[in-house]
Order: sequence, then C-alpha cells, then structure tokens
Amino acid sequence: MVATLLSAAPSGIPEPFLRAESTLGKFMLMFFAIAFFAAVFGLVLFLASLFKGRTGEKAQGAIFAAPAVLLLAVGLMYPAILTIIQSLRGKSGDGSFSFANYSAMFTQPELLTVLRNTALWVILVPFLATAIGLLYAILIDRARGEAFAKALIFLPMAISMVGASIIWKFVYQYKQTDRPQIGLLNQILKVFGFETRQFLLDAPVNTLMLIIVMVWIQAGFAMTILSAAIKAIPDDIIEAARLDGVYGLRMFRYITLPSIRAALVVVLTTIGIGTLKVFDIVRTMTAGQFETSVVANEFYNQSFRYDAPGLGAAMAVLLFVLVIPIVTYNIVQMRKEA
Repeated sequence: MVATLLSAAPSGIPEPFLRAESTLGKFMLMFFAIAFFAAVFGLVLFLASLFKGRTGEKAQGAIFAAPAVLLLAVGLMYPAILTIIQSLRGKSGDGSFSFANYSAMFTQPELLTVLRNTALWVILVPFLATAIGLLYAILIDRARGEAFAKALIFLPMAISMVGASIIWKFVYQYKQTDRPQIGLLNQILKVFGFETRQFLLDAPVNTLMLIIVMVWIQAGFAMTILSAAIKAIPDDIIEAARLDGVYGLRMFRYITLPSIRAALVVVLTTIGIGTLKVFDIVRTMTAGQFETSVVANEFYNQSFRYDAPGLGAAMAVLLFVLVIPIVTYNIVQMRKEA
C-alpha cells in the first residue's frame, strides 16, 4: 500500500520524506508478518484443541506438522522442481526437453576443470580438517590451558567466510620482486631468499591455497566436536586399557577411535556438505578465475553472468545429487549407533 501511494505521489516530495515513507513501509511489512505468524500459530493451537484423547493424537500431530510441510513444499520442493525442469531445457532455460546441459558439464573443458576442482575440495578439506582437529583435540586433552588453546583454533569459526577470505587474500598478496611485499607469505619467502610468486594466479597451486582457507576454518569445528566425544569416553574404559598396558598409538587405535566413530562420521559428512557448497571463499579471493571455480560458484556464473540459466540449473541439480549420498550415509550411520 505504501509503495502504491509513493508511486502515485508527485515528484516534488522531498527525498528524506520518501525515505521515511519507505522505512515506514518496511515496519508495516514487519508488523504484518508478525501478526500473520501469530494468527497461524493461534489457528494451529485452536484446531489441535478440537481433538482430544488418544484417538486425536495423530490428528494433532498432522495439524502441528502441516505449516512446516507447507513451507517446505512452497519454499523448497516447488523451486527444486522448477530447477530440474529448467535444467532439462536449453542453455537459456527454454526450449524442448533434452540432456544437453548435463552433457555440456562433462564435455566442455572449462566445466570439467570445475568438476575436478570440486572433487579436489571434497577429498582434501574434510579429511585434512578432521585430521588436524582430531590431532589437536588429542594433544590438548586435559592439558594445562586447554580452554585457551581450544579458543585459538576455534576462533576462525567465528569469522565469516568472506572475512576469512579477505584475511588470507592479504596473506597471499603479491607485489613485484623489486617492491616491498605486503603479503605475509611472500615476505617470508623473500626473507629466506626464495622467489616470490603469485599464489592466486598460478593453477593448480591457487586451488590448494583456497583449500587451505577452508581447512583453517573447519579445523576448529572438527576439534570442538571430537574433543567433546573424547571427553565422553568413560574413564573406567581408559583405566582398564591402561591396566592392560595399552598406551599411545594403541590406545588411540583400540579405544579412542572406536569410541568416537559416530562423532567422526558427523564431522566428516558435515564438513563434506559444507565443502560441496563452498562459494564465499572462491568468489571473494579469485571470483572463480584462473581455473579455481567450483560447482557452487559456476552455477552462479552461468545463471547470472553468462546468461545460461539452464546450464546453471543443471549444475545446481548436480550439486544436490552429490549431497544426497553424503546425507544418506550420515543417516545410516546414525541409525546404526542409535
């Protein structure tokens, strides 16, 4: 309503007043959303109260689940179906149905590079981050200053992906050899007499440099979860193992590792899914140039930069398909542990 009044208002209205009206419109929309939520919530409670006893439990469950199911259908399922349909049309997202977009993903050299980079991310990041987090959790377990040591490695998790990318972009910064280096890594190389290099331009080293950023961020998450799992191991099991002469690597192999297996699965799959969807790091540091693009970045490029929404939709569907086996494996393993 406010937007309609503003559009019909004479052009002589001062700009500050227009901005105030726009702000007023935003507040009105916010209050409407709150009121709508309260009305839906009240309606759900009212309908649920109509059913009593054990026979009405299923009806009450269906009533409480209905809003969530409706939101999932409208906000997730419907767009997913439209994306699949668009991916089966031409490169521009229209035309007859075909698999041309999916064929292009596995035949065009630049898109094959994207798939190779994505595979490299998914293989290296979860295992490196989990290994570093696990090693760190074991080394500082019950050590003096454990809380401070954990805070240090967990700190990158508190930084946004974009913020972390900017920090590391400065670390990798390159200047000509005859000019002062402002990049930490190149300055270290220069101090020790090595040749400086453009880490973000030289493929495939630049992809590995980006992977380091993701590992740096996710190692803190892995450490936190695995440290909690290690502390949850019963003390009597550890004491019994020590009485039997089990120490060091044998303790890790036969006691610690089997006891934290469920936590390891959660960490690996969670980091794996996050790595498949990585976008911020690539977008901020290289914009996907110099052969560093990954699937999540490429379907953005194809959809919004190269005017190929059909191909972008196909890459989005591919990303969804790649996530399914990871989630399925996670659910299966959790059911086994339950």
